[in-house]
Amino acid sequence: MLLHLSISQFTLVDQLELEFGPGTSALTGETGAGKSITLDALGLALGDRGSADLVRTGANRADIHATFDIGGHPEAAAWLEEQEMDAGSEVILRRVIGADGRSRAYINGQPVTLLQLRALGEQLIDIHSQHEHQSLLKKDTHRRLLDEYGEAQELAAETRIHFKTWQDRYRRYQTLAESAEETEARRALLQYQLEELEQLDLQAGEIESLESEQRQLANAGEILSGSYQLAAMLSGGEGDIAEHLHRALQLLTAMPEQSPALSEVAQMLDSARIQVDEAASTLSRHIDGFEMDPERLAEVEERLSAIYQTARKHRVQPEQLPDLQAQLQAELEEIGAPDALDKMASECEALEASYRKVAARLGKCRKEAAKRLADAVNQQLADLAMPHARVELALHPLEKPAASGLEEVEILIATNPGQPPRPLGKVASGGELSRVSLAIQVVTAQTSRTPTLVFDEVDVGIGGATGEVVGRLLRQLGESRDGRGGQVICVTHLAQVAARAHRQYLVEKHADGDSAFVSLRELKEEQRREEVARMLGGEPTAQSLAHAGEMLERT
Repeated sequence: MLLHLSISQFTLVDQLELEFGPGTSALTGETGAGKSITLDALGLALGDRGSADLVRTGANRADIHATFDIGGHPEAAAWLEEQEMDAGSEVILRRVIGADGRSRAYINGQPVTLLQLRALGEQLIDIHSQHEHQSLLKKDTHRRLLDEYGEAQELAAETRIHFKTWQDRYRRYQTLAESAEETEARRALLQYQLEELEQLDLQAGEIESLESEQRQLANAGEILSGSYQLAAMLSGGEGDIAEHLHRALQLLTAMPEQSPALSEVAQMLDSARIQVDEAASTLSRHIDGFEMDPERLAEVEERLSAIYQTARKHRVQPEQLPDLQAQLQAELEEIGAPDALDKMASECEALEASYRKVAARLGKCRKEAAKRLADAVNQQLADLAMPHARVELALHPLEKPAASGLEEVEILIATNPGQPPRPLGKVASGGELSRVSLAIQVVTAQTSRTPTLVFDEVDVGIGGATGEVVGRLLRQLGESRDGRGGQVICVTHLAQVAARAHRQYLVEKHADGDSAFVSLRELKEEQRREEVARMLGGEPTAQSLAHAGEMLERT
């Protein structure tokens, strides 16, 4: 329920603070006073598109706050919790539009996108406007109204999902079918290339290991010759490194007195002697175990040659061959087995059957709801001075299945007895279309889950006794809806509608020098009587004031 609306620097509004409560609130004023400005501002707070020309001339920005009580609205509370914006039983929607046209949106003080603002706003307020008279001529609107009335939105959404899944798979099947010959050739090539790579069976790190082994085997003669020379230098007899170290140690030991420096030298020379002995032993074992293996060298070089040749063939580096194999395998799996086309055709048939099953359930639901909705609308039309009009919701089978289902929904009407029902646009006049639209909106609003209903001049083209009926209907919607308290806000030019409201607000336009501004205030009892009298016939007279008093007393 809308509790508070704050509007600042918006079009002709300088500053407005409005408090709303349960029941029906009527916004009235002279033609051109700006009655719809309040609803336009509310629409911005709910996520409508904004522009720089909405900012009051000379101001830096327009700022709109709308505060809602969601204590009795678990769906909105759950949505806020999912978005991590839970703030108790109240939620504040804010919209700021700069003079440069830039827009910012907030929910409970947190920046959000317009999509998020709109998603929450649609759960809080349902706006019915006079422009819906024209949208009522569109068959898409007929289907939407019927699905909402029959509570078939989830089933309709499920139908759309099934249709999309089926069509996506079917398009994939058609693509593969059209290129079946090319696909088969590609499959054969991939299988050949994979067999070649599988036979190669290149292991991780194998290339580096083979190249190291190849270098060692190819230089075996030089390595062995160098090893012998090194062994002779280390401990090969007279004049080797070991002998020189031994003589150096003897010379140090023969000295009569050793300084700390000489003692340190002796320790280092002794350590070097030990290291040389260990090196000589290790080198000796290396020489004893070293083998010249021309056959192994040939094997290694043949293996490396096969790897290099395969890499050149596929135009990749040798170490990239395992990745290439994985890529080819993935592509082969994507193409599928030779019978993949047949399997995909079977899948498409199964998906189509699933779609048709859900769509048939949707069609059955629509058929049942169409009769109920038509009866309810016809009852309202009788109250709206169209007793002979008969509305019918026709379900025409579609030639091709669609995301919306297997049938097209169309509202037909016969305005006179004995006439067959025909499309709205070909039968109803402007005034009749307004009343049909209002009847449908009132009927569908009764099953609406949103706590606040807004009617923006939906009574255009209606007057007299019919206006009394409209006022009564809107008051009933504001008092209770499905056993719940309701809230209705309506912009109206009819005294009969305004008099039926629980409270009334007067919108006035003022001129101040070269500028104009709009104000809005709630009317007290006597003020309200004067405004209803003005709505009845211009300047209030004793007679119109008395009539207005009678109308207000009837509420």
